[in-house]
Amino acid sequence: MSEDLDVANAQETAWIEVIKKMEEVYSDLIQYEVELEEKNAALEEAQRFITSVLSSVSDILVVCDSKGVLQQVNLAFLKLTDFAEVDLLGSNLADVLAQDVGPLAHWLEAGTDREVRFRASEGGVTDPVALTCATLLDHRGLPAGMVLTGRPVGELRRAYEALKRAQAQLVQQEKMASLGRLIAGVAHELNNPISFIVGNVHVLTKYRERLETYLAAIHSGADTAERETARKGLRIDALMADLPGLIDGTREGAQRVADIVKSLKRLSFSPGGDAEAVDLATLAEKAVQWAAKGRNSPAAITMNLPPGLAAKGHAGQLQQVLVNLVENALDAVAGVSDPKVTLSGHRDGNNVVLDVTDNGAGMAEADVLKVFDPFFTTKPVGQGTGLGLWISYGIVRDHSGHLEAANLPGGGAVFRMVLPAG
Repeated sequence: MSEDLDVANAQETAWIEVIKKMEEVYSDLIQYEVELEEKNAALEEAQRFITSVLSSVSDILVVCDSKGVLQQVNLAFLKLTDFAEVDLLGSNLADVLAQDVGPLAHWLEAGTDREVRFRASEGGVTDPVALTCATLLDHRGLPAGMVLTGRPVGELRRAYEALKRAQAQLVQQEKMASLGRLIAGVAHELNNPISFIVGNVHVLTKYRERLETYLAAIHSGADTAERETARKGLRIDALMADLPGLIDGTREGAQRVADIVKSLKRLSFSPGGDAEAVDLATLAEKAVQWAAKGRNSPAAITMNLPPGLAAKGHAGQLQQVLVNLVENALDAVAGVSDPKVTLSGHRDGNNVVLDVTDNGAGMAEADVLKVFDPFFTTKPVGQGTGLGLWISYGIVRDHSGHLEAANLPGGGAVFRMVLPAG
């Protein structure tokens, strides 16, 4: 009996252990199910997020496997072709294209950019699309297909034309801003000779009145004594002695005005004829004159250019470059206690070199390679567009030369212009 009881107890204990294990397994299954549902919900949320992102992208997106079977397309592609997604997924990319582009496997080998047309619903054809091809990788990092992104060429061309127009407007604005800065100095430069001319004309008017009085006395038949009295009273001798100087001074003032106007005409942004030998010393002198006028505290500017240092080019454009370099140098030394700007040059084989140096703070090393980039500027907002040096760089490049920038070992910066010798 005791043996039967022991067996029964052992069986009951075994069943209890089995039930416990089943409860543990069931509890684990419930936990796994909860975790699986949470992960599935997170996966569905991620899928919705990715779908939303793909739908909001304006560029078309096409994903296909290594055989060219479409696996994913975005809303932009569906709008372009006017197909439903269900009609595209699972079809071959070659069947969607409206032209024969050769084996799709060669797309990535031949290059990443190409222009194609797609079939549209109801037998139509889309506008040309500029495509960029990239390799689709699987979870192991191995090639698994292609990812195609692109935009209709018409949109790209319109965007490019709009960009060119905006760029041209900004360049023109920079030119006008440069001209405006020059005008501030020119107004001061013109004021002196014009004031001199006005003063001389006023004196000449008084002299004319005295001469008319004297001539009237002569023509009225005055005798010698009366004429002599009128001559002394009207100071005709002093008047006649002063006339040559007044006329010469007025002519000189007018010539100065003419020279200033001529210099302004030379500051043209167009080539205006064939390239010719240009005296850099003369251009530099004018550039310093324009750039320094109108500044409250101009720096000490030193000219060290040998006579006869000539470059081949267009005087107006090269003077524009020099004005810009001198203005930038003056801006760089604005906060220096002893501001100095130096223009120096020399002949180097078949080229001429002109350096514009300053003793300012110099440039950050990261900025040295960016100073000629369009729209790059270290000046505060409203004081620079970042186009002056870019325009200057282009002008020098068009003259078959180059423009360089560097920091000086002892502080300050140097801008070097290298041009073919004239």
